[in-house]
Amino acid sequence: MTWKHVWEVWGEWEIRVLVLSSLTLQVFLLFAGGLRKRVAEWWLRMPLWLAYLLADYIAIYALGNLSQNQRLCGGSRDGEMHILVFWAPFLILHLGGQDTITAFAVEDNELWLRHFLSLVSQVVLAGYVYWKSRPGVRLMVPAVVMFLAGVTKYGERTLALRAASMGSLRSSMLTPPDPGPNYAKFVEECQSRTDAGLVAKIVIVPERPPDDDVHVEVKREAYGDLVYNAHRFFHTFRRLFVDLILSFQDRIDSLAFFRKLEMDQAFKVVEIELVLMYESLHSKSLVIHGWLGRGVRVFTLAAPVVSLVLFTRAAGDRRDYAPVDVSISYVLLGGAIFLEFYAILLMVISPWTYADLRARERLRPAAEVVFWLIKSFQPEARPRWSNLMSQYNLISYCLKDNPRWYKGLMEWLEWKWNFRVKTMWDSWRYTKKIPVSEQLKRLIFEQLKSKANSTMDPKSYRKLGEHRGQWALQRKGLYQQLGWSVDCEFDESILLWHIATDLCFYANHKNISDPLAAMSREISNYMLFLLVMRPFMMTASIGQIRFGDTCAEAKNFFRRAEEIEDEEGCADRLRDVDTSIAEPRDVKGDRSKSVLFQACKLARQLLELERATEDKRWRLVASVWVEMLCYASGKCSGNAHARQLSQGGELLTVVWLLMAHFGVGDQYRVESGHARAKLVVDT
Repeated sequence: MTWKHVWEVWGEWEIRVLVLSSLTLQVFLLFAGGLRKRVAEWWLRMPLWLAYLLADYIAIYALGNLSQNQRLCGGSRDGEMHILVFWAPFLILHLGGQDTITAFAVEDNELWLRHFLSLVSQVVLAGYVYWKSRPGVRLMVPAVVMFLAGVTKYGERTLALRAASMGSLRSSMLTPPDPGPNYAKFVEECQSRTDAGLVAKIVIVPERPPDDDVHVEVKREAYGDLVYNAHRFFHTFRRLFVDLILSFQDRIDSLAFFRKLEMDQAFKVVEIELVLMYESLHSKSLVIHGWLGRGVRVFTLAAPVVSLVLFTRAAGDRRDYAPVDVSISYVLLGGAIFLEFYAILLMVISPWTYADLRARERLRPAAEVVFWLIKSFQPEARPRWSNLMSQYNLISYCLKDNPRWYKGLMEWLEWKWNFRVKTMWDSWRYTKKIPVSEQLKRLIFEQLKSKANSTMDPKSYRKLGEHRGQWALQRKGLYQQLGWSVDCEFDESILLWHIATDLCFYANHKNISDPLAAMSREISNYMLFLLVMRPFMMTASIGQIRFGDTCAEAKNFFRRAEEIEDEEGCADRLRDVDTSIAEPRDVKGDRSKSVLFQACKLARQLLELERATEDKRWRLVASVWVEMLCYASGKCSGNAHARQLSQGGELLTVVWLLMAHFGVGDQYRVESGHARAKLVVDT
């Protein structure tokens, strides 16, 4: 077989391979597109990214191939020519994408105008293909039906991208301008009464005070109520993702609901809200979850069914269609019906549909059927996100990152040419993921609930979100002694407490099996991961510089002792350093930002705490870490939180939204409604 023959065979089969490949990619995108909201692994993201890009490229290339095919100019095989042209609408349909994934990343939504131009150009191209081939009436009718369905789907995708762009999302959440009470008229009336010799005074009638009863009975809510209220709160709290603010009434409503929830159910409501936000940003949910969108979905299902019936009649009357092309046409029609049917099923078992039906009393029976399906496919115990937290440990990294020639090459590329290969290598080699424990969730929940119950004053609950260890230390009466470690820059506090936590962890062999000590170390490793690998989610700082300098000093220190073989040995070696002889900062100066021996000083202070048992010490350390976690989540921008939803979610984002529901932080800027000022005139 010569290359010429291979090339001829490929020319004969090229368009067939392209359309089947396009269908295969759409099936993969439909099933895998929604998985990444709860799967954080690279083995899903990489194939999904390739499929997302290739799906459009292949469909567009296939349409171009059809327009350039010389057989369209006429010939003895008109039947074969016409059936190939019949495939063009399916390519338009595939360009419309799947309901589960319209955007791979949030940045893709900003390219909605490019997709609109692509829609226009591809529709014109498909029309040109039909005009050039002029298929018979029997084949033209099913082709036109599929063409209309394809244009509808492609337009739907473009509208979904536009609706999910940050500018459109933000503008859709803005409230109408509110001038408030007429101040000028009020003052004029007051002045006129005074000028008339009357005694006029202004009396301020306070608004209804918020419900500050912190002794709310905790009870377990029905799963259906959780889903419904999550959908209700989502329409309010989604404003945080576009950096808009909330009102005091939003805080009152949310706090009244979350105070009575058990820990796991509070997290479940937040999870469902984040799923709804993910679907708003990365799927067609904003377009299809409405009566118009659902009606369009019925049409896009009916179109391939009608086309299948019409095509069966047309193919049965003609004998000049190639059997393989007829088979491929049936595969395309069957694939279109399957994709639309499955998309409708996903749309039905969605919190969007359940909430819409439940809100209408006459549709309650339908809502119960939908909820039964939701419970079957998405039970309450099943996590709606990855439920994982990444771990990155400084001592472990410094111990294992030995000099190698290839690492030297990667570092040269990184520092000389800004190719972040060494950073990517470190992320892959030294990062691991662990499940978020129920004990950690409970500690976060209880601390936030305690802070929410401690005050109802707006300035106070804003200030609570600014604490990053101070509140925990003050409650234990240790702020005077340890406050220096949390009053410095935030990235410095993270590194200080990270190293100190490790040194305390290995100080007693019993800590290795202590759940509270293990949990403290898990939060510590997670916060370091965010500082080093997710700096865009942290406050602006020199955290990566400080981490690099600290690692450099740690590596030099460890290499001086060749007998060190594990992390425990490194920790023992660091604890042996007597930092009381001289202040580390005084000796090192400020050029190097390393905090290695400052952390040793902190660890020594923690280990020497008077009257502190192991359990009390670790309760303090865990409380400080949870407070740091909450502070970091509150300072991360809404856009950065939104970016992480497509990578399995981030614990930082879950905590951020839970903080907002408990009213802790600076998300609430509208502290009261319209003042109730009355003009009282004494006659």
